[in-house]
Amino acid sequence: MLYYEESTEKGSLDEAAIESILKNLIDKISNEKLIKRVLILPPDFTRFHSRAGLITQLLYEILQDKIKMILPALGTHYPMSVEQKTEMFKNVPLGIIKDHNHKTDVIELGRISREEMLEISGGKVDYDWPVQVNRTLTEDDWDLIISVGQVVPHEIAGMANYTKNTLVGTGGKECIDKSHFLGASCDMEKIMGQISSPVRELLNRGSDRFLKDLPIVYIQTVVAPDEAGGTLLKGLFIGDDQECYYKAAHLAQKTNIFLLDRCPSKIVVLLDSDEYKSTWVGNKSIYRTRLALSDDAELVILAPGLHCFGENQSADKLIRRFGYKGTAYVADCIKKDAELADNLGTASHLIHGSSEGRFRITYCPGDLSREEIEGVGYNYGSLEEYSAKYDVSTLNEGWNIIEGEEIFYISNPGLGLWASRKRFQLS
Repeated sequence: MLYYEESTEKGSLDEAAIESILKNLIDKISNEKLIKRVLILPPDFTRFHSRAGLITQLLYEILQDKIKMILPALGTHYPMSVEQKTEMFKNVPLGIIKDHNHKTDVIELGRISREEMLEISGGKVDYDWPVQVNRTLTEDDWDLIISVGQVVPHEIAGMANYTKNTLVGTGGKECIDKSHFLGASCDMEKIMGQISSPVRELLNRGSDRFLKDLPIVYIQTVVAPDEAGGTLLKGLFIGDDQECYYKAAHLAQKTNIFLLDRCPSKIVVLLDSDEYKSTWVGNKSIYRTRLALSDDAELVILAPGLHCFGENQSADKLIRRFGYKGTAYVADCIKKDAELADNLGTASHLIHGSSEGRFRITYCPGDLSREEIEGVGYNYGSLEEYSAKYDVSTLNEGWNIIEGEEIFYISNPGLGLWASRKRFQLS
């Protein structure tokens, strides 16, 4: 059932509007059943611009001690720091914000069979898939579970959020690894920006089959960049079934996919230092621009906060060992190396982070050395030198001319998908 939808063609939904919507939502649900115990599943700090932090804060102000736990959907990411929790979830007691551990905190609810996986993937993967969630979802007695997140073009699921927030964000290692490898096997460039995809079909099927009795309500935001480098909340969709996702995804296709009439030969991307600290997250700069870049183009990534590769120690170690060197290389390494074969999520990330030799990637990190960057297969750029040449305080979103050179500038790759009109087709 769709509880609420609102979108705006011009401007942005403000905090007062969000608060009013949430109060009406809680009143409506309270009229249907008694609410004493509430669990909220927001994204982590890597989705800071999603408005999920503000929504969580407002929900706490409305529900107070009825909210017994806030469980950020970390997936395989590092836990949020105290500073990140304080900044994202303002005025929320830190004691109710718990860390999800994808290796120890999960319970398996069932499996999608190997035969179904062959069907979903078109024969590209040959394994079954476990439906896993953080055990608190099923083992504790919740009157209401509120999953909050942003619907935006995504390299694994086509569009982020909805059932991905529960089954990946609070999922277990095998669940995450195998779902990500399904996306990598089915060609990221055909999946990104699509409302339906093999991974989306898998996640929805798993949720419909094994989470149907949980009292989950989804709050889905659509956030678009503005011309000044900020963000606008363009839509808010709330419901307990697929309708809220589909409505949000259709709006995201309109507001977050940017089709270019010609392919840039150079794209410069800025990664916010607070939000992007690893290539695991920062490689959105590669995923979201690859369909726009011309052959033999250069992607320059200004990454002042970058200090590691993986969002956990295991992934970081494997990225350093194998690097971003293309699909064929990774497939060969999976056959030869048992540790990589046991970490298909990292293998998928290595595939996604490669240009497959079609364009050049120059990373300009704040706290990684030339040796480290070149060791994983990227070109190294001095952050000081490239920041001086491409002064982001003077750049406009989109096309710019810098000392006679034409570049295309993106201040936050997490907010959209940039693609050549000739290369990208909605299915």
